[in-house]
Amino acid sequence: MQARIFVTLKNGVLDPQGKAIETALHSLGHDGVEGVRQGKLFEIELKGADAGAAEAELKSMCERLLANTVIENYQIEIVG
Repeated sequence: MQARIFVTLKNGVLDPQGKAIETALHSLGHDGVEGVRQGKLFEIELKGADAGAAEAELKSMCERLLANTVIENYQIEIVG
């Protein structure tokens, strides 16, 4: 079973890397860009086929390591 975890900064948290990407896009002529927020994507391969157990395990991974829940949100997507 595969899973994807998307980690993004919470609204209101400054995103200097996103701002740098926005500035670079403007310098490349992409003037229609009004804002950029960057994040992380984790693709994880899991043993087993129980989606409920997998989701609980993935949530634990996020809470303990993959996301700083003080400043970041995460979204879990189970694929297949």
